[in-house]
Amino acid sequence: MIRVVRSAVIDAPIERVWAVLRDFNSHTAWHPAIAESAIENDEPSDQIGCVRSFSLKDGNHIREQLLALSDNDYVSTYCILDATLPLSRYVATVQLKRITDGERTFWHWQSTFDTPRGREQEFADLVGKGVYEGGFEGLRSYLRRRPQGRVPGTPAIAGSSGSMATEGVVAARFGNADVLEPRSLQAPAPGPGEVRIRQTAIGVNYLDVYVRKGEVRLIEPPAPLGLEAAGEVLDVGDGVAHLLPGDRVAYACLPPGAYLGVRTLPAAQAVLLPDDIDDETAAAVMLKGMTAEYLLHRTHRLRAGETVLVHAAAGGVGLLLCQWAKALGARVIGTVSSDDKARAARAAGCDFVVVGRDYRFAAAVHEASGGRGANVIYDGLGEAAARENLEALALCGHWVCYGHASGPIERLRVEELGAKSVTFSSPVLFHHTADRAVLTDMASRTFEALRQGTIRLDIRHRYPLTAAAQAHRDLESRTTIGPLILLP
Repeated sequence: MIRVVRSAVIDAPIERVWAVLRDFNSHTAWHPAIAESAIENDEPSDQIGCVRSFSLKDGNHIREQLLALSDNDYVSTYCILDATLPLSRYVATVQLKRITDGERTFWHWQSTFDTPRGREQEFADLVGKGVYEGGFEGLRSYLRRRPQGRVPGTPAIAGSSGSMATEGVVAARFGNADVLEPRSLQAPAPGPGEVRIRQTAIGVNYLDVYVRKGEVRLIEPPAPLGLEAAGEVLDVGDGVAHLLPGDRVAYACLPPGAYLGVRTLPAAQAVLLPDDIDDETAAAVMLKGMTAEYLLHRTHRLRAGETVLVHAAAGGVGLLLCQWAKALGARVIGTVSSDDKARAARAAGCDFVVVGRDYRFAAAVHEASGGRGANVIYDGLGEAAARENLEALALCGHWVCYGHASGPIERLRVEELGAKSVTFSSPVLFHHTADRAVLTDMASRTFEALRQGTIRLDIRHRYPLTAAAQAHRDLESRTTIGPLILLP
């Protein structure tokens, strides 16, 4: 019995590689030795037991049967039923494994078979080099291919730039929600390292409000707002290997510019979406979900038994923080501004909810925690809650200020923190996601939390893209619960 083993690293995410290899008849598209192939009896090409009948370019003919296929383990096994080549009892297994950085795939391919005495080395080389090594290179080339010309269905604009006309919403100047105006804009062709996306859902975040007002100077008007969206890849620039036209992707990144129907951005910030995450969910969860991920797992590694105070517990980030913190074994206290929001916060796992608009919550936190106070406070409120936060913290507590809906904290003296040995953090999501490997790890953990039911989304607020101004008004009025999305 001869055993042949080969392995290779493919510069593409495991989902991209598996999407090709799980199709038992895909080898006609990528393997250089295949002339033509068909699945017998018109059966699905991923059905266990299906048979592919194919010809090699050297004239030989082979029939192979799919024996096993696992989408969980990225494994397929098949055998040769008959062949014009003298190979018998041939059984092969393809297995993929995710490489740590998330953007590359380890491909292990092995087989066992018998062949006529004296020809062992000949067929070991034929299988190992011609089939396996040739297949590795063939798939690499296939994944690097770019369609020529315009993607069907896209409204290309004549000109050397290859720009596309797209609807968008811009902040015409800094100010209230009335400064948001629908306009016709251009999405340029992707340059090196860039991707152009037809967006299907766009997330709205309170940071968009800060940018619109000019409190956070990330744009110079007139310019579109928005930091997260989901959609489909139209085309990619040179040097982009992990994405292909037709891929479903999502992102949460700087600079602002998501309030568009079509957008061009750095490909390194776009994450391939799993099949079980729909576009609206992705647009609503990328920024807020990854914010919850880094706050709970990186800024303050939450431990079971700790008491957590979550401000704006019925907001987009707040609901995710409450659910995830509860799943990690914390006692969760939330602050909200209305009884409706209190019900939403309790449904998300809050053990105790403080209702009110006056930012007075420290006494209630001490009462709910048996007098100890909160071990960690996740604060997106800022200045108006600052004094009460210090009062609500336990000794050696951690105050994590990741936003400032009520305004930035004007002054915080070291001696005030020292009075309780308090730790203060002011983290920023985009400092984490600037590292591509960290971004993919954070996104994967967020998607897995959704998949396992650790976090759940209830998208109650959907607006046409042209109604972005109304979305901002509703968000600032503190009447919304959970995430808001715009639909181009």
